[in-house]
Amino acid sequence: MKAWEATVRKTQAAAKKRANTIFGTSYVVDTDEDASDQEEELHAPGEVFHAERFLPNGDYYTGYWSDTFPHGQGKYWWTDGCMYVGEWFKGKKMGKGTFSWPSGAMYEGNFKSGFMDGDGIYTGAIGGTYKGSWVMNLKHGFGIKEYPNGDVYEGEWSRGSQEGHGKYNWKIGTAYVGEWKNGKICGHGKMKWPNGNVYEGYWEEGLPKGNGTFRWEDGSSYVGNWSSDPEEQNGTYYPSAAHNEGGDDALEWDPQQLFSEDLKECKVCPTEKIPMWPSQKKLAVWRSTKGGAEPSVRHRRMSVDGRIDSGVDRDLGGIRLSDGAAPSAWISGGMRDGEESSAMYPVPIKLPKIAKRQGETISKGHRNYDLMLNLQLGIRHSVGRPGPPPSLDLKTSAFDPKEKFWTKFPPEGSKITPPHNSCEFKWKDYCPKVFRTLRMLFKVDPADYMLSICGDDALRELSSPGKSGSFFYLTNDDRYMIKTMKKAEVKVLLRMLSAYYNHVRSFENTLVTKYFGLHCVRLNGQKVRFIIMGNLFCTEYLIHKRYDLKGSTFGRLTDKPESEIDSNTTLKDLDLNFIFRLQKTWYQEFRRQVDKDCEFLEQERIMDYSLLVGIHFTEASTSTGERSVTPSYQTHIDNGGSESDSIPKLSNVEHMFLDPAGWGSIRLGISMPARVERTVRSNEAELQLIGEPTGEYYDVVLFFGIIDILQDYDITKKLEHAYKSIQYDPNSISAVDPKQYARRFRDYMLKAFAQDT
Repeated sequence: MKAWEATVRKTQAAAKKRANTIFGTSYVVDTDEDASDQEEELHAPGEVFHAERFLPNGDYYTGYWSDTFPHGQGKYWWTDGCMYVGEWFKGKKMGKGTFSWPSGAMYEGNFKSGFMDGDGIYTGAIGGTYKGSWVMNLKHGFGIKEYPNGDVYEGEWSRGSQEGHGKYNWKIGTAYVGEWKNGKICGHGKMKWPNGNVYEGYWEEGLPKGNGTFRWEDGSSYVGNWSSDPEEQNGTYYPSAAHNEGGDDALEWDPQQLFSEDLKECKVCPTEKIPMWPSQKKLAVWRSTKGGAEPSVRHRRMSVDGRIDSGVDRDLGGIRLSDGAAPSAWISGGMRDGEESSAMYPVPIKLPKIAKRQGETISKGHRNYDLMLNLQLGIRHSVGRPGPPPSLDLKTSAFDPKEKFWTKFPPEGSKITPPHNSCEFKWKDYCPKVFRTLRMLFKVDPADYMLSICGDDALRELSSPGKSGSFFYLTNDDRYMIKTMKKAEVKVLLRMLSAYYNHVRSFENTLVTKYFGLHCVRLNGQKVRFIIMGNLFCTEYLIHKRYDLKGSTFGRLTDKPESEIDSNTTLKDLDLNFIFRLQKTWYQEFRRQVDKDCEFLEQERIMDYSLLVGIHFTEASTSTGERSVTPSYQTHIDNGGSESDSIPKLSNVEHMFLDPAGWGSIRLGISMPARVERTVRSNEAELQLIGEPTGEYYDVVLFFGIIDILQDYDITKKLEHAYKSIQYDPNSISAVDPKQYARRFRDYMLKAFAQDT
């Protein structure tokens, strides 16, 4: 500590000396710092060398350095007492290292892009350790947590909390083995007390809930339905053989004692809070006082964690990232004539222009105004209709395609319908019990659902119908999308509805489209069928680029001129020039889920589906009123910079990791922090689906899901396949049989997505 305090005093003195020089003080004290400045050597751009840096804000670094960044093994002290010793890569903590806090807490393990990521050991300030897997500062994967009070948890973690299968041992001797969710006992599991009593069954929010059995050490048991509410508690007592022999059949035991006494001391310790993550600790930017080689190297303005500064002029014109299949995506750093460039710098990314909000508001006088009113009246009637609470265990009859109900809506109203200003129409509900249960399964609140679709705000109609001829409508809050459907698509959905329900129930992270309702309006003798589904891009983040990816090449290039491409333009496979890099655990989950979803779609004879991907670049800045996320930059500090200049600013992505509510919004395909690596296609005649990686990365937030899952391999698609196969490579066209389509789609996705290393 004394050494650190001496270092701080030394760096503060150096900073004060520089400040005096800047503001015109005429005298200069000859100190050791002057000598070290005079002996400062010139280094070529990109050269790695050992250096000692007294930074303007009082921080201190010693170790290997390159250009303006720590690079290699090094030690960094912050003025608040934090310290990192370990490996660096271009200003980021990367590799093995140790980070310590002034409180005495310490983390030793792997780092990635400044985050605690990989295997590592964290020791708390008041004791207790965690040894296991980390992802972006949070416990994620398998790990062992020893709490300061002597309790121990060993098992699976997710986003900083116990989730999955795990074992918790209390210091008093009680042990639980079973399932966890969001840091609480939830699911099936067994708890054993030191006296030999055991409860085995289902749990919810840390308490027995549902079917379960309590066994005493002597063999007696109580079997039944458990609940902390005595009115819901019921069961049967089974005495042991010893009790029967003694003639004692009576049970002098209240099941509620399990809640009030047995579980009284079985509280799970809360996870300690870390006040400052290593990824939040930014570095002051080094500016040499000399006019030598280091300051003459022309860099883009960056924070020391390698991010592009928001002050960089940026072209947001409609230039496709796939344009210019140059052999390299790098340019030289602006050397003067006659100088040789030994450093290469990445070409700034160019984003499409920001488009206005999608859709035309359907107001009075619009050609589909009456249809919108009919739809809203019908939804309000269907969702608001009283009925028994939905059960996840549906009968086979609920999926019968004949399970549909017509309701007549006269303008004057009826016993079950309200009066309205539209003309008379009929409303049909398909399989209402199934879709009511699906909404419950997808955690959709009925009141919010009705408010989004049937509230005072009108729907918006997208400017042009899709390729299938369907029309799309968006709710004003962007949560739901309504699509008109052909009769054939309705038949396909009803045919596969039971399998779809079982699939989404079994796989919480499924990527397939979420369906909330299937309806039909009969107006003036014409039927309009439509499906209500979730909008994948309902987010506060601005979606800069969106792609529709199938894994085929024929017709998979956007035919719009560059000037017409904006942030609402959906690009295709051959427009893509990125590899999406996911964190290890997310990538493993992505692989598993793509396999399961493709298997499901193949079994249902579905093809021609695609993965819709939306990309938000966290460092992009726009001048529009739309919200965009500002990156976490270390404000640039020149000599004499004020103390406030060094305050770290967090990006919205980093805020998500610090805020548990933010983590709660992250799911597979939803608000996923990731990186994309830029790729470049060669100039060869053969089309490349995936270009060559350039090593240039961008921080992004990703949204993706599988859409268009209602096209079966019918006679039309078989004829399309036969016709196009004569003219083109059969492997390049979209219309192929479901088995081949699923295999090609899966293979392509596992190339377009990769693990972030």
